[in-house]
Amino acid sequence: MLENLRNNRSNFIFLLGIMFTVICFVLNGQPSYFWLLTVAQLIFVPTMVVDVQKVGKAIIVGMMLAVTLLHEWSNGLLANVLAGMYLLYTYYIAIQGVKRFLQRGFTNSAEFAIDMGLFYLALGGLWFFAYVANIDTGFSSLITWLTAIHFHYSACLLPISVGLLGRLHDSSGYRVMVMILLAGPLLVAMGIAFSILIEIIAVALYIFAIYGLFFVALKTKLLFEQGLLLRISYGALCLTILGSCLYVYSRVSGNFSIGIPEMLQFHGVINGVFFGGVGVIAWLMAVPPTTQRPFEFPVSQIRGKLRHKNIPHPGLVDALQDFVDTAKLPPVIPHFYEHTTSYRLLATAQWKTWFRPFAFLYQGLSRFLQQLNLPFSSKQIEMTGSIVQVDSVQDSRPSPRAWIRTIHQQTVFVAIYSKHTSNETTYMNIALPLPFSTMVGILYAYEENSQLHLTSGHDGDAGIYLAIGKNVMRLPLQEHFQIAAVDDKTLTARHQMMK
Repeated sequence: MLENLRNNRSNFIFLLGIMFTVICFVLNGQPSYFWLLTVAQLIFVPTMVVDVQKVGKAIIVGMMLAVTLLHEWSNGLLANVLAGMYLLYTYYIAIQGVKRFLQRGFTNSAEFAIDMGLFYLALGGLWFFAYVANIDTGFSSLITWLTAIHFHYSACLLPISVGLLGRLHDSSGYRVMVMILLAGPLLVAMGIAFSILIEIIAVALYIFAIYGLFFVALKTKLLFEQGLLLRISYGALCLTILGSCLYVYSRVSGNFSIGIPEMLQFHGVINGVFFGGVGVIAWLMAVPPTTQRPFEFPVSQIRGKLRHKNIPHPGLVDALQDFVDTAKLPPVIPHFYEHTTSYRLLATAQWKTWFRPFAFLYQGLSRFLQQLNLPFSSKQIEMTGSIVQVDSVQDSRPSPRAWIRTIHQQTVFVAIYSKHTSNETTYMNIALPLPFSTMVGILYAYEENSQLHLTSGHDGDAGIYLAIGKNVMRLPLQEHFQIAAVDDKTLTARHQMMK
């Protein structure tokens, strides 16, 4: 039902955009190549945005009216106001992209591509405003306009289309192409503005990604008519990217037989008609539903500095048996987790070589926050501290307790331990309060070779997350604990953080 409603809204916006485009044509006989941006603003972008994000009709119609009226009043204060209205619309859409990202993070390449497409639209709106308002960008008026159209097509429409395709196809190759295509718009813009070498590299990467995208579209199961149109859309990119190669070659060689006018007639028109028009119609036929599901595990509501009544608690967990079969573990391991405060903790920290130059900056911040404040030296040092009860109403999770670790009376680590069960699996649910947010570690526990393992790299809820407000996003990090018994009173623990 929801998808049917969304498709009906998309069809309405598509037809409304055509109507406004016809009105613009009657109002103003602008050069033919300028229509490439107009149809993107009135038809392609609004339709694709509605396909992936709920946006009020009033907002979209207001944006369309602003663009339409600009064809009647293209100069002066009123033109600047109308262009400013369009700019605000693009910023509103960009904010929706940020909100989508904060609900999920980096866990889904297809949805991340859509997020970035929505976000990039704001850059297109900014360059369009600069063009209408005659702001000195350091480039000619035509180049300013070309940059605006670049961010509407390559940076907005293409990522959204690629994201929709990714809802139907996922592979390591697809994820690589997504990263290249998302970085491409900025690289191309930088190349045009600053360096022909950057432009050459960007075009080379674009060629690889676009032809790979066409191959993915050939492999993906689609409705016959939709598949045909979508492959025509991506095939048009395969053709026009060759024109970009010739244009870059002309700039390098000094032979400007292929210049901007020729690029507009070939590259612009084909992309506008076949990539933009045909591609939008293809997705109008059927918008694939997202495969992303919201995170449903409990998250600590504590933000910033932890406040507690200093009521002691003996262990990190009440019973390790809740997580693993403790009969397969040496008794010292469950005893440590259930009676943690009866143990001394000696620790060494080893930083990755590549991170050492940044460690001093990191330590300055972590020392101020009194969180994740690990020593820079690799010498063994004793950590002291306590475990205290935390108000479950304040935290919102069952039976929370905080392990506060210190070195030389300076707090280095505060972790609030709890648990939750999902699909018959019980996870350790650990929160690290940060300013206005909380880092969350959901750890899956298992025993192997008489050792206890806790890992975020497992199916289900396991993972490292950042909670900001009501939004929970997954971070591209993993951690793994390996706990082994040395004797009946001593154990070792190895904690690895990885990207």
